[in-house]
Amino acid sequence: MAWRRMKLRGGTVFARCDASGQLVAEGGRVEIRYKANDGRAYAAAARNLEPVDDAILPDETCGEAERVAKAAAKGATKGGKGGASAKGGAAPNAPAEGEALAYCDGACKGNPGPCGIGAVLMHGDERRELSEYLGQGTNNIAELTAIHRVVEASPPGVPLQVYTDSSYGIGVLQKGWKAKANVELVATIRAALAKHGQTTLHYVKGHAGIPLNERADQLAVAAVEARASAGWVKPRR
Repeated sequence: MAWRRMKLRGGTVFARCDASGQLVAEGGRVEIRYKANDGRAYAAAARNLEPVDDAILPDETCGEAERVAKAAAKGATKGGKGGASAKGGAAPNAPAEGEALAYCDGACKGNPGPCGIGAVLMHGDERRELSEYLGQGTNNIAELTAIHRVVEASPPGVPLQVYTDSSYGIGVLQKGWKAKANVELVATIRAALAKHGQTTLHYVKGHAGIPLNERADQLAVAAVEARASAGWVKPRR
């Protein structure tokens, strides 16, 4: 299997094709990716896809991914077990009274490739940040591990609100998606969530100018670029 760059509603996507460049459609719909390695797979009607060029890209161009429902493709993760969504200014910059707030993200240079995570965790007046290098892995492993770290580090018994741009992570952890990969990691995080209790995962759009999400991304990218971990630290004022 391979990929081709196609136009879709004014944008460019990666569309699934065969070795000859013919689109692979099931029921008239073709698997597409808006980004090569963000862990999210969508579907589009073949009739709406137009070629950008004649290049046929190898299968590894787009890494492993979970199919995202149509609603999620519009930036929402409604329903499910505790899943919620945040759009634009709805994403908080400080925790509510009596709660902890976390933003977390993963970064991967290649998929698989060197990967790292970043997180911001706040409770009361305390703020801590994490930048951790994981070694070789996938984007999904990084996103999941980032969620795991904030759950582990959050004060026990305190309700925790976690914001992530990984719809895959929310899907396999709180929306009942079946994990086809990373099965042991998913099981470990589910157990950590159950132990902590009162944890809600919220979807927030990545690279949309949301300050704490952008900060988590910076910390993850820094870990990959430096191939180093800083651990949980209190940022300088």
